[in-house]
Amino acid sequence: MALASLLASVGAAAQPAAVRPPAAIPAMAPASLLPAADAFFTDPALQDTRALIVLQDGKRVYERYGTGIGPGTRLISWSMAKSITATLIGELVGDGRLELDTPAPVPEWHKTPGDPRAKITLRHLLHMASGVKHIEAGPEPERADTNRALFADTSADIYKAAAAQTLEVPPGTRFEYNTLTTHILARIIADSVAPGAKPDVRRRAVRAFITERLAAPAGMASLLCEFDPAGNFYGGSLCHATARDWAAFGQMYLDGGVVAGVAVVRPDWVRFVTTPSPANGGYGGQFWLNRPQRSGKDDALFAAKGPADAFAALGHLGQYVIIVPSRRLVVVRLGKTQDEQLQPVRDALSRLVNGYAPVAPAAVAK
Repeated sequence: MALASLLASVGAAAQPAAVRPPAAIPAMAPASLLPAADAFFTDPALQDTRALIVLQDGKRVYERYGTGIGPGTRLISWSMAKSITATLIGELVGDGRLELDTPAPVPEWHKTPGDPRAKITLRHLLHMASGVKHIEAGPEPERADTNRALFADTSADIYKAAAAQTLEVPPGTRFEYNTLTTHILARIIADSVAPGAKPDVRRRAVRAFITERLAAPAGMASLLCEFDPAGNFYGGSLCHATARDWAAFGQMYLDGGVVAGVAVVRPDWVRFVTTPSPANGGYGGQFWLNRPQRSGKDDALFAAKGPADAFAALGHLGQYVIIVPSRRLVVVRLGKTQDEQLQPVRDALSRLVNGYAPVAPAAVAK
């Protein structure tokens, strides 16, 4: 199917025909009662914020967009897609089709007797502790494994590039952020729902699984994820959804995986992805935690300022879905801020989150 027709068909399926398009929200909105949120659109240091939504206890208390963006605009996830992928893995673990602590079902790692990668488990992959050799980024972007697999010489089959990485340290002993790790998880999803399928069949099966197990029950009708030429889900990098639907994803996790009284994500999976991993207490299962990083840097959220129970889906160029149970709060910030210039954005997010007082324990537990 051509890309244009594919996007048209998916978009049509995602949008109810009877719903009127939302009214545009002007970029120069008047000052609100939440100046810490307004700052994302008025402070030059917080450049190119494209959408900001604040939910408290499930109610939208702030929503604003940048020029040319509105409630119906799909915005890119970048690495927030990793949290989508982890959610889908959790569905398969809950179904009994996958197990956390058995060798990951990656055929390339089991072909040769004695291949040390055969000891890598699903838990290691989810914790970014597989131990494989990897270059995520650096001063020579053309050498970064992730850039090559997404945009350059190994991009024809991102799973093939990921599965070819060799072991460097024993699994579970080192945290190393590795987008290709998540693309392996994405292929594991595909092989679980469409074993042995050809690319087109694999693509359709994974898209259907995303819709049936996450997008539809979570109220994320706009969610659209991309695939490579070999039919591999770009589970580490490339999903798109409206800001409201990213907020719905955060609210689902805030509510313990429940949406409209229905358990979309198992409570034990919510606990798993938000529990500090052994190799890095600031990282869970494809979610970042507002806790000190193993590196000693406070460059994911704002651990030094708390609250310690906050966790988030994060993406390149300043994509954030932050969930704060102790405040009953979800904050979505989407934009395009260079990674080396994100500290003011993190500081502003901290001010916004910490401007809300903790709620009563009974409210947090609900």
